[in-house]
Amino acid sequence: MKVLAAMSGGVDSAVAAARVAEAGHDVTGIHLALSRNPQSYRSGARGCCTIEDSNDARRAADVIGIPFYVWDLSERFHADVVEDFLDEYAAGRTPNPCLRCNEKIKFAAVLDRALALGFDAVATGHYAQLRIGADGLVEMHRAEDMGKDQSYVLGVLTQRQLGHALFPLGDSAKSDVRREAEHRGLAVAAKPDSHDICFISDGDTGAWLAERLADRELAHAGSIVDRDGEVLGEHDGSYRFTVGQRRGLRIGRPAPDGQPRYVLDIEPVSGTVTVGPREALAVEHLTAIRPVWCGTVPDRALECTVQLRAHGEEHRAVVTMASTGPTEEKVEVRLLDRATGIAPGQAVVVYDGTRVVGSATIASAVA
Repeated sequence: MKVLAAMSGGVDSAVAAARVAEAGHDVTGIHLALSRNPQSYRSGARGCCTIEDSNDARRAADVIGIPFYVWDLSERFHADVVEDFLDEYAAGRTPNPCLRCNEKIKFAAVLDRALALGFDAVATGHYAQLRIGADGLVEMHRAEDMGKDQSYVLGVLTQRQLGHALFPLGDSAKSDVRREAEHRGLAVAAKPDSHDICFISDGDTGAWLAERLADRELAHAGSIVDRDGEVLGEHDGSYRFTVGQRRGLRIGRPAPDGQPRYVLDIEPVSGTVTVGPREALAVEHLTAIRPVWCGTVPDRALECTVQLRAHGEEHRAVVTMASTGPTEEKVEVRLLDRATGIAPGQAVVVYDGTRVVGSATIASAVA
């Protein structure tokens, strides 16, 4: 099989590429250049968008003995991931850029180009497992190493994309992957994992957003109010807040009962940020839009579990499809286990046991 191995410059993708090559496949390594200006994105070992990462990926490919290329997808990445991130925050929502990158870049732009060039599959260092189900469809399941499981951010993949994907690390523990990298002579064996958002160079999301959203109409200053509408303070941009946030509110005076306040709601048009007690964050019902199903679309209410954050806990739920028009669909999620701090824009990923059923974008969450 002819396989394109996406190599970020980290240990996981290097070992994944090595395993695929060792299995006898015809492997070509690629590194994605995602920044139009590499110096403007994260530097050092904390990200996946730097010249250092590209060089690390190239050296790993040399050790493995496979051809290596760099693909410039910076314009597509900026439009589909960075601009989407800005638009979502400006609208008072909380996006997941890693999930969007998997959906729009790694398993859309890259896979489409790979197939056009005659490759059969794309291999990555994600921690997830693929199996063939009883119905003959490709199923995606959680990784063996639950501490590294990345099925949540892969929940946007369709059956077509799963049919051309390889996740060689799905049955491995991260500690074993590092030992294997050292045994193979890969210099990235001890390289730290990437953290935070790769395109924010210093990790200060609030300052990064402020610089880019200051002139947007839906990102202006406003008031911080309690649930009764009493003004408690002012802020210089609603994009600096997310539902469930506790720190950085800068209200200046405590609640009457002395308990911490949390962000309950963000209204970007007026700039109003509503705060209140932690118990007010609890929700039992979600409405989600733009569902993506990994296989067959559920035709009945599905008793399942859902995950609402990357590496978050699972919640028992009942998921029901609901049409809003001839071409639009939404998903109603009734949580049997209440969740807190759920923000519009986050993804809800649906599981049947360890199998990923699909995902959707949360539009609203209510008690």
